[in-house]
Amino acid sequence: MTRTGKKILLLSIGWFFVALGTIGVFLPVLPTTPFLLISLWAFSQSSDRFHHWLYTHRHFGPPLQAWSEHGIIPTRAKILAVGTMGISATFVILFSETPWYGITGMLILMGIGAGFVLTRPSKPRNTDAA
Repeated sequence: MTRTGKKILLLSIGWFFVALGTIGVFLPVLPTTPFLLISLWAFSQSSDRFHHWLYTHRHFGPPLQAWSEHGIIPTRAKILAVGTMGISATFVILFSETPWYGITGMLILMGIGAGFVLTRPSKPRNTDAA
């Protein structure tokens, strides 16, 4: 792939995920920050200008900065993520004909995702030595 082709692909990925993240602001079942993190990565590889714009954006910037600087996932986002996983799993189990091994695999992957989300800090560690 040519350098220009790679840049266009990464810019497209960045803007696609900015759009999904923006939709996620209004639809609580769509996670905003993970999509914006993908955008931030894509822009970091393709456009300093768009990377800076997203990272310092009035609304989108603070959660991206919190993740980048402290690895923070806010409590509200944790509740939403784990709650959505639980609701999704319940619907699959009750209303689909997914075989037991599919359900088991889904629950394992959701458990890994939930474990990751729940083990991240919710706020910055206190760095003051008192």
